[in-house]
Amino acid sequence: MFRGASAINLDSKGRMAIPTRYRPEIFENDQGQMVCTADVRKPCLLLYPLTEWEMVEQKLLALSDFDDLQSSVKRVMLGYATECELDKSGRVLLSSLLRQYAKLDKTIMLVGQLNKFEIWSESEWQAQIEKDITLGYSGKLSTSEALHSLSI
Repeated sequence: MFRGASAINLDSKGRMAIPTRYRPEIFENDQGQMVCTADVRKPCLLLYPLTEWEMVEQKLLALSDFDDLQSSVKRVMLGYATECELDKSGRVLLSSLLRQYAKLDKTIMLVGQLNKFEIWSESEWQAQIEKDITLGYSGKLSTSEALHSLSI
């Protein structure tokens, strides 16, 4: 389970170090194999352990190639999907194409989402989290049926 946000520096080759607390699970369950792709809804990347990504692929496979919305999601997620492996130092190389998509610079944010990570530029993360907090304060969250069972 991945949770919490971590500020991480990208090195000159585009590698980021996965925080130490997550590495044993990734090595044990997926032999360090991961897949990184673009998020179709937000200007960030999604980094999945391989077994989690394989479940996403099955869902993408079920989408229609003849429906414009469905094929667009498939095209972006599969087109940007890049296999990556944790090296012995716990680093993952993010391709230049992925770094460009998410406008990643020196400092990035790695955000745990239980079964995957989001990777944000620091400035985009700050803007998004401010929007999310403002939404929470607005009272609009109480209109969501799915959120009614979440008692926090």
